[in-house]
Amino acid sequence: MSRRGGLYEDEHAGFDRPARRTRPRTKDRPNYAALDVARVVTIDRGRYRCVIEGRPVSATKARSLGRKSVIVGDLVRLDGDTSGDEGTLSRIVEVVERVTVLRRTADDDDPYERPIVANADQLVIVTALADPPPRVGMIDRMMIAAFDAGILPLLCLTKSDLEDPADLIAAYEPLGVPVVVTRIGAELAELRSYLDSHVSVLIGHSGVGKSTLVNALIPGTNRTTGVVNDVTGRGRHTSTSAIALELPGGTGWVIDTPGIRSFGLSHVDPHNVLAAFSDLAELSDDCPRGCTHAASEPECALDAAVAAGKLAPERLASFRRIQIVDRVG
Repeated sequence: MSRRGGLYEDEHAGFDRPARRTRPRTKDRPNYAALDVARVVTIDRGRYRCVIEGRPVSATKARSLGRKSVIVGDLVRLDGDTSGDEGTLSRIVEVVERVTVLRRTADDDDPYERPIVANADQLVIVTALADPPPRVGMIDRMMIAAFDAGILPLLCLTKSDLEDPADLIAAYEPLGVPVVVTRIGAELAELRSYLDSHVSVLIGHSGVGKSTLVNALIPGTNRTTGVVNDVTGRGRHTSTSAIALELPGGTGWVIDTPGIRSFGLSHVDPHNVLAAFSDLAELSDDCPRGCTHAASEPECALDAAVAAGKLAPERLASFRRIQIVDRVG
């Protein structure tokens, strides 16, 4: 309040919102096409670490984009200072249309999708052969999420010095999914060949050796590694956030993600589940119309294929473990 001419007046009176229709509205939106495009490599407490032509740039996000609109792997347009010099801060004003988005839910009843990474074209499912033992159901779920997102899956089996990989390799041969077997200290030439020219996201539950692989693939990365609990058989979360790292020589990108203990598929269209099982998809052509392929279906052609020796019962059991098929229709 202030006093003018003996009267008190409200100092904020002159700052009222303008009356409606005082200026013409426009549908024209800002055009950011000329701005630099960067890749989001990690996110930490509201700061987005981006890379433009090899140089790191820190950025905030424009409020107009929404709270959860930017994820690791996104290609974004930056406004402001993009020099990357110490103390500078740019601003993300636009997200370039994504080619792919890998998603999961906490469980099969969770309605909320959790985007993991954007613009990956290869999903490397990292699974230890022992310590902790492989979880076939988890592998299958990750493959379904990959196929649903239009991302090629690759199965990477670690710790082959502790267990023979033959059985697990045989279980996935019918799918035509590439399998790479590694052990600690061994050369990773085969894995590197699959990663070249790709944007690959590494995913798996805790303790399987994702960070160990990243440290070997990209020297100097120093991703924290951990051990598996002897009592629970579970690994400790050593990576706390996703991070995109460029392979030496600029031949591709690897995105390391935190270990996960569940992989819900409530976001996946049940009718697309068979796309992750190429061997089952062909056999299901003989199913009656409306067949859900569940164990309760009396005339499911998949059961007939097992009886005829055309389909391994383990593959069918693995498919049916994913309860999403029971909700088809």
